[in-house]
Formats: sequence, structure tokens, C-alpha cells
Amino acid sequence: MPNLNPEVTKFLSPQPLPMYIGGRWTKAISGATFETRDPGNGTILARVAAGDVADVEAAVVAAQEAFQKSGWATMPVNDRAVILHRLADLITKHQEILSQIESLDVGKPRGQAAAFDVPHAAQTFRYYADLAVHTRRREPIAVSGFDAHTVRVPYGVCGFIFPWNFPFLLVGWGVAPALAAGNTVVIKPAEDTPLSTLYFAKLAEEAGVPPGVINVVTGLGETAGTALSRHPGLKRMSFTGSPEVGRLIAEACGRNLVPVKLELGGKGAAVIFDDVNVDAVAEALAGAVTLNAGQVCCTATRWLVHEKIRDKFVEKATATLGAMKIGYGADADTNIGPVVSEKQRARVLGYLDKGVKAGARLLLAGGRAEVKGHEQGYYVKPALMTGDPGNVCAREEIFGPVAYVMTFNDEDKVVELVNSSSYGLANSVWSNNLDRANRVAEQMVAGNSWINAHNLFAHGLPYAGCNLSGCGGGVLGPETLSDYLRNQTVARPLG
Repeated sequence: MPNLNPEVTKFLSPQPLPMYIGGRWTKAISGATFETRDPGNGTILARVAAGDVADVEAAVVAAQEAFQKSGWATMPVNDRAVILHRLADLITKHQEILSQIESLDVGKPRGQAAAFDVPHAAQTFRYYADLAVHTRRREPIAVSGFDAHTVRVPYGVCGFIFPWNFPFLLVGWGVAPALAAGNTVVIKPAEDTPLSTLYFAKLAEEAGVPPGVINVVTGLGETAGTALSRHPGLKRMSFTGSPEVGRLIAEACGRNLVPVKLELGGKGAAVIFDDVNVDAVAEALAGAVTLNAGQVCCTATRWLVHEKIRDKFVEKATATLGAMKIGYGADADTNIGPVVSEKQRARVLGYLDKGVKAGARLLLAGGRAEVKGHEQGYYVKPALMTGDPGNVCAREEIFGPVAYVMTFNDEDKVVELVNSSSYGLANSVWSNNLDRANRVAEQMVAGNSWINAHNLFAHGLPYAGCNLSGCGGGVLGPETLSDYLRNQTVARPLG
């Protein structure tokens, strides 16, 4: 582990790394542990406490007690905002440390974590802290014969299960609005990438978040994750991950009538008309599909290119993808780091094989990559495919640096092709004709339609999905704060 900040080395030194429950750092009740590995070279980064049903129970009880007794839910919203701003400031102060931890655990280039993941998470806490201060909690109701009003109050204990592709960023996106609203939280990070979430708990403790308001239970999905989703003590649940697991989470929450937010996968389309700067768009989409080694649910993996510019576009995209540096995340010149695990690499390579066997043609071969000095890492070359729209690689989420090229010459038919997907997270349209761009953007079925850009995340722009991509609300917008405040009517008859 080269060039590590001494604080990172110190943070990783306890073995096993403990969980954070009720303001205490604790081992799993069973004593079980699991390993988290560096995707860049396959070495063990740390052993981590493996929580299960008993640990989840302890965390939910701690969160319930904190909601009732810590004062977090009842303190003036300004005071709560001060603590969240202090937490955001600590995230910014420890940006280098968090970026190194995230790069080690996920495999992504350290510069990407430092430039986007960590600062964006800090800003999310600031955004929701400020939004909560300016959100009215009491509204009069004009009903004849009554003195009535509604109050908006926090729900209570909120559960969160996060994936491994953007672990720190998604903690910010998920828990910031819940905390700003006055709820308490139990977080189950992905077993592949638990480290930055544990460091987040350390910073929350330093910021003065009361014990039990934030709890982190590390463990496996089938044990700790299942136990959390089934816990009847939750008042709200949020899951980010695959549609397959999302269905199981929704079923478990449904049995307890716990409302659930599902942020799931995608198969984003980019529609490129023939009036664009071909080189610029090809470079932008090559960057999008290789961001975080393609492990981005909303990225553009279906490229629908107007037939007039198809050859030129493919030539530029192929050259751009082929020139990208595949390397270890800590190396400054790395463009594409490893995927998160050997299991994920096998998934990506397996899809390439299935796609070719089903008739797809490789425009850029992709496949396993070898990085000198890091031969045991989980590296994958970017791939570009083309073929029938019904091919498995054009329909299913691969979650790697793979794009599928199709052509069109008719606006209505390309919209129909975009909307043939079972997903509905994010698409983009690229054209210098803004009337056409807006028309197409509004017709594409998804939570997000972007124009002349892809992967846009700004605070105040709601980000969510529909169909197989999710339900129950999104993130980043003011509506998300409302998701964590329930309405209660207070009424008194007059006369």
C-alpha cells in the first residue's frame, strides 16, 4: 500500500476493525469477521467485524433510544444543522484520508475520489442542513369549523443498505437528508467496501453527533443486510443496489409495512444526432462509460448513433477508449482502475462471451487486463460492441466498461428503442438543435434525461429512477428531505 497517509495506516491497524453501535466501537457479538481486499492487487486490506442478526438488533435498539432520548429529533433545527455542517467540515478536512481509503477499497483512481466523491458528499450534508433550516414544519389548514394545522416530524429509525461502487458518496446522499430531518440511522455498508463508512462514523463522533444517532453494522448481505431489511423496528428503509436484491428488500419491508426507497440499476442510453461535434461527444461518452471502471448505474452503456456519423463516431470512441491508461488507483496517471472484485470481473467477461455467442460483434475487444506490478488485481479493458438491439449485452446491466453501439435515422424510432428497456434511470440526448433535444429528452422514459452531457449530479436536481431502476423517491432534491418527514394533522373543532 504505497504512499499512504499515516492516518490511513493508523485507521487500518486495529484487527478486526470494529463496528459502531450506540456510540461505541464494538466487535461482532459472534466474534465473526470477514476480509476486505484491495481490488488493485488482491491483497487483504483489513479484517472487519461481521455483524449478524444480534448486532443489527443492538443497532436498531440504540437508534430507537437515541431517537427518543438523545435530543437529536427534538433539538432546534438550527442546532442540528450546526452539527451537520461541522461534520461536513471534517469530511473536507480529511478529504485526502477519505480519498485514499475509498481508492484502496473500491479500486477507483484516487484523483476521482478526491475530485468528486468526497467533496460532493460533504456538500450534500451542507445542502440538506441548510434546506432543513428553511423548510416549514408547520402549515395551517383552512377548513371551515376547525382550527387545524399539519406538522412535519421525523419518522424515527431509518435503515440504509449501500452498494460498493460509490460507498462514501452514497452514504452522504442517503443519510444526510434523514439526519437533517431529525431521524436516526442504521447503516449496513457493502461487505466489499466497508472502510470509508467506518471512517465516516469516526468523523460523526468527532463532530458531536449524539451516540446512537448514527450506527454502522458491517457484515455480509445475506446475514446483516437481510436482518436489517426484515427488522420491524425500522420506520423507513433505503436500499441502493441491483433490482434482484431490491425485490427481496421490498418484500421484506412490505411484510412489516415499512416504506422503502429503492435506488436500483440502469441501462442508460445516449442518443447522438448527426449535428454534434462527433469527436467531443465520443470523448465524453468514452469517459462516462469508463468512470469508476464502468461501475455506475446511470451511465450511458447503450450508444444510439445517427447512421450518418456512425463510422466516424466509432472510430473516435475506439481510439479514445484504447488510449486510456488502465492502472492502480493510487497512480496519478490512471484513467481506469480495477473493478471491485474477481466476482465482478468474471461477470463483465461473462457478459462479453454471452453477447458474442448471441451474435454481437466486438468493435473493441475488451477482456482481462494485466497491470505490471499488480498482476493479482481485477483489471478489465474497455469494450465496444455492436449488433442487434435484442442482444443480452444491449438489454442487461453489465456494470463494467462496456458500451453497445446501435444506429438510427428516425427520431420517433430511436425514442421507441430507448424506451424498449426495462430500466428507467438516466438517458441523454446529444444535439445542437435544442428544440429537438428537449423534445426527445421529455419522451425518454427515465427519472433523468440529460442534454449534451451525461452523469450530472447537482444538489437541487432530483435524481431517481422508474421501472426496474427504482421506486419510492430519489436523492439530491428537496423532495428527499420531505421523504424523511411524516405529516401529522392537528385539529380542534370551533364553536
